This record gives sequence, structure tokens and C-alpha cells, in this order.
Amino acid sequence: MTPQDPGGPEPPSAAPVDPGAPDDGAAPAGPVGTFSLEGRRAPALYLVGWLFTLLGLGITVITFLGERTPATAWILTGGVVLLAGGLVAAAGAQAVERVGRTDLAYRGPSPWLVFAAVVALTLLVVVIVLGPLTALGLDPAGPVATSLALALTTLVYVGVVRLVVVGPGALTWREMGVPRVSFRALGDALYGAAFAVPVLLVTGVVALVLQGVLPPPPSPLPEAADLPGILANVVSAVILAPIGEEIFFRGFATTAWARTSPRAAAIVRGAVLFSLAHVITIFAFEQALFGFLVRLPVGLALGWLFLARRSLAAPIGLHAAFNGIQLLALATAPG
Repeated sequence: MTPQDPGGPEPPSAAPVDPGAPDDGAAPAGPVGTFSLEGRRAPALYLVGWLFTLLGLGITVITFLGERTPATAWILTGGVVLLAGGLVAAAGAQAVERVGRTDLAYRGPSPWLVFAAVVALTLLVVVIVLGPLTALGLDPAGPVATSLALALTTLVYVGVVRLVVVGPGALTWREMGVPRVSFRALGDALYGAAFAVPVLLVTGVVALVLQGVLPPPPSPLPEAADLPGILANVVSAVILAPIGEEIFFRGFATTAWARTSPRAAAIVRGAVLFSLAHVITIFAFEQALFGFLVRLPVGLALGWLFLARRSLAAPIGLHAAFNGIQLLALATAPG
């Protein structure tokens, strides 16, 4: 069955152009592709992005490598604050530089840079919110804490895209395929869900092959021994993860890349970023490699489905069904 084409403009293809020069019809006022404030539309934001990112990264790395002291947690938090603020500022500066460029098919910040900002900001927000709750008795490794962390991550995904992509005018929510609640969106979601079993079969084959040479990573969801824990895992896997991740990795990143490169390349880059995002907290290389490779097939399927249907409802439906079937299989497995 060929996916229906609901219409709308095809994402134009254009060669990437360096974002460093202003679009005033004249030659760039400052050096292009180099560290310079000359000729930039937002020199202060650009400088803050560089300085805060480098300073925050340095403090964070040194804190991790250094000895643990009573002040370590506070110093690390300060480093993450600087890192998150610097990366968001850098993405904002890049958006300001590119937004007036009529020669660019995509006039927003790099998805890689925005992803780095999301990671740092999510770490900060999760620590700030879950820290006090953990002190009050919440199990930080339990299903409820995992759901709260995913809810915060989803808010960060949407908030950062709104701030540095939608706000400057690089992309609109409609261009990113965010659907309105409608029967058409429901149909797209069901259409996407129909691909869950074939994608699961492919993923299962890949996992079986990899198990012969690589150790699998631990499950991303904690074990649930009671009804609240089971419900929390369902919310995490079937609602929060599909919505937040599809908005970012397909709606934003894949759309941006589809405007500057062939569709196949955009799908692959989106799948690589999606797979990488799921293993950045796995510090054992072989386990991280297993997790990365086993997620590539579903990432490719999600990207293809998104560009074919031009609606996020379809990959959200596939993503939710893919996760839900796995949860159901785990819940009904003997022993």
C-alpha cells in the first residue's frame, strides 16, 4: 500500500550555506565560519553562547573527573546551568543569523546544536524537579520518577523548539507536521500503528544477530511490581516518549534536514540522531552500540512514514504501538 499524500509543499532541496553572514544583499561584513563578532546580527547572544558553553563544559568535565566533596553537587549544577544556557544561546544566535537568509531552504539552527541544548537543559530541569521529590521519598529509579522525567523531557523538547525554531520563524508547527485533533489525524495514527508488527520483526532479527557479538543494554523502563508502576510505564512508553520524540526527531530535525538534503539522507540522519539520543546515558560502549544499532530500523521507519504522510500523527501511532506491544509482551511473559 502506498502512503497517501495529503498535499502541501514539497520540502525544497538546497545546498547548505554557511550561516555566518547577514542577508543584506552585500558581501559578508565579517569572516564566515570563524569565531568573530563582526557582522553578526546578535553578537552578544553569540558571545554568551560560546563563553557559557565552554565554561559550563569545562566545569562539568572537571567536576566529573575530580574528587567528590560536599560542594561537588553544587559546582556540577552550576556547570550544567552554564552549559544549558550557553547551548540555548548558541542555538538562538544561529537562528537569528539564518532567519533573514533568503538563499537558505532551512533558516533555523542546526538540529545537532538544538539537541545538545535539549540534553543539557533536560538534565538541569530533571535534577531541579526530581531532586526535592527524591529527598521526600520518591524512588529515583522507579516507574513514577521515570514518567516524571519523560514528561519534563517532552516539555523541554517542545519548549526549546518553540524558542529557537518556531519563535524566529525558521519553521512553523504546521510545517513540522504537528496535527490538529481530527479524524484525519486519528486515521494517520492508526495507519502508522499498522506498521508496528513488521518493524518489531525487523528489530527483533537485528537484536538476535547482535546478541551473538554484543551484550544488550538494560531496559530503558524500570520494573513495575504494582498497578501504579505499570500505569506509569504505559504512560511513559505509549504517550510521553512517542509525542516528545516525534516532535523533535521527525517534526523538527527530519523536516530541517529534508529541506537541505535528499529525503533518504534526511531520514538516515534523523534515525541516527534518534538512536544516539537513546544511548547517551549508557557508558558501556558495547551496550551502547547494541542499543544504537537495534534502534536504527525503527528510526528509519519512523522517518520514512513521517515524510510519506507529512503528519506527525503517523509516526506517533507507529511509535506508540511499537512500545505498547513490547510492554504487553513483557507483562504477559512467564516468570
